[in-house]
Amino acid sequence: MSSNNQTILLTGCAGFIGSNFIPYFLDKYPDYNLVNLDLLTYAGDLENLKECEDNPRYKFIKGNICNRELVEFIFNEYDIRGVIHFAAESHVDNSIKNPSVFIETNVNGTFTLIDVAYKYWMKKPFVYKSRYQDCRFHHISTDEVYGTLSDDPKELFRETTPYAPNSPYSASKASSDMIVRSYHHTYGLNTVITNCSNNYGPKQHDEKLIPTIIRNALTGNPIPIYGDGKNIRDWLYVLDHCKGIDLVYHRGRKGETYNIGGRNEKTNLQIANSICNILDTKYPIKENKAIRNSKLNIQNYKDLIVFVEDRAGHDRRYAIDATKIETELGWRADESFESGIANTIEWYLSKYGVFK
Repeated sequence: MSSNNQTILLTGCAGFIGSNFIPYFLDKYPDYNLVNLDLLTYAGDLENLKECEDNPRYKFIKGNICNRELVEFIFNEYDIRGVIHFAAESHVDNSIKNPSVFIETNVNGTFTLIDVAYKYWMKKPFVYKSRYQDCRFHHISTDEVYGTLSDDPKELFRETTPYAPNSPYSASKASSDMIVRSYHHTYGLNTVITNCSNNYGPKQHDEKLIPTIIRNALTGNPIPIYGDGKNIRDWLYVLDHCKGIDLVYHRGRKGETYNIGGRNEKTNLQIANSICNILDTKYPIKENKAIRNSKLNIQNYKDLIVFVEDRAGHDRRYAIDATKIETELGWRADESFESGIANTIEWYLSKYGVFK
């Protein structure tokens, strides 16, 4: 790694969002070294970062963000000047089945990271050590901390919306947000928080909604949709999210929170129908060997959609008001949902070895 470059610690970047962020960030900022600390749980895969592994400005370290000794070693060994904290357990269904790991990683892990950063960068509250005055801790969070919205399209999550998390996952993220906030107000640490809406795009783990719809359609398996399929989410293309993180890390005001959303509200059923319609054109049923060999009597991919028992405590609607990041920092989503979902499907068709 270049001794002339500033080194930033990124966590959890073998996962979905981080593995899109690192190639983007390395390419845009040649004067940064990046250290990626990731435990490589089920959701992390180094194949996601294959294009970066030979970059001399990139270093991967396998380890747990809860391991204070390791985190302290990384700060000292690489003279860390900034943190962008992606690492989190994030699947709501898993948090319902096993909440303890979400508390450990999302709460205790965030505390470990920010406490080490504070003690490495600062002499005491509100007094930075020399050469560390510009160091920043950027915490990546979620819109789920705000709870749920009514069907009124004028009702949106804003940075001032009171927290009301409804799942163990969102409760653990809300807790981590509060820890980060406290280190700014109590110690004067330079922090920023971003709360994003549902991301989609290349490299997302197979368990998530959009990859599940694509995978099951291609293999001729039922496409499961919770409840009545009318739960609404605001969808954000992952690279647009990465660009928003970049802006907030470099230009966001100290101690502030910025919501990043795509202004693309869709029901889960609309998402499934959109993907099925595109697949009908890109990879028609008559060309799908898996479906032909299974002798399924279906005319199009929508015939695979089935409604299943709803998730416990399933929030009805999320939608973000991104006005603050748009007006203060000039951020805009480059991808419409139509262009973003087309790019996403193309990537998964390639991943699964399907070419039209």
